[in-house]
Amino acid sequence: MSTSDPWADADTAQRPETRRSLLVCALIGAAVMAAVDEIVFHQVLHWHHFYDRSTSGVGLVSDGLLHTAELLALVAGFFLFADLRRRRALSPAHAWSGALLGAGAFQVFDGVVDHKVLRVHQIRYGVDVTPYDWAWNAAGLVLLLAGSALLVRARRAVPTGRAPSGRGGRRPS
Repeated sequence: MSTSDPWADADTAQRPETRRSLLVCALIGAAVMAAVDEIVFHQVLHWHHFYDRSTSGVGLVSDGLLHTAELLALVAGFFLFADLRRRRALSPAHAWSGALLGAGAFQVFDGVVDHKVLRVHQIRYGVDVTPYDWAWNAAGLVLLLAGSALLVRARRAVPTGRAPSGRGGRRPS
């Protein structure tokens, strides 16, 4: 192969790109959580639309725009993920933490900003929303805490090929 071939280094192992793995999978995690919200709560249960402060037609259009944005984010995220995998630059631990952090961030943002600050919609109408709000935001916080714990663990991990000092490796004579 010539050196100008863009695929020439595809089979060579590269150092994991931890930050990029985290960010790419955070994008995927946020898009997946947006899809779950849109499919389950908007389409299946009919509890709300993305924008409920107008007619049901406007609400339906806002759901379509949310669905479009989440699909574009998923496609972009999976293309970036595939590139990381192709170049063998994916850091699985950082990727998992990014996915959980992205999902949790979407959920908490939606619960706090969309539901309470902007009031573009509520989780449900015609009932006391307090338990729904608590469950929604608590679930988002659990995802954020799990993602944060995985990120701390991933950052403490020693790169492959190096033994941590004092553990494993060669013992002093």
